[in-house]
Amino acid sequence: MQLSVRLPRDIATQAEEMQRTDPEFLSRVVLYGLTRRCIYRHLNQHDQENVLSGGERAGRLIT
Repeated sequence: MQLSVRLPRDIATQAEEMQRTDPEFLSRVVLYGLTRRCIYRHLNQHDQENVLSGGERAGRLIT
């Protein structure tokens, strides 16, 4: 997969260095971020469905 993003120069420089020294690192970071995003969306959708169906919202600690 090819991914293009716009980053501030200092962060882009660090990302390029990491890609050269540890090619799998950025892949793991992207996978981690996408997994967290997917989980957040799932939980958020589940909470919205509970509110719409009259269910009570349970408190959650998301870290």
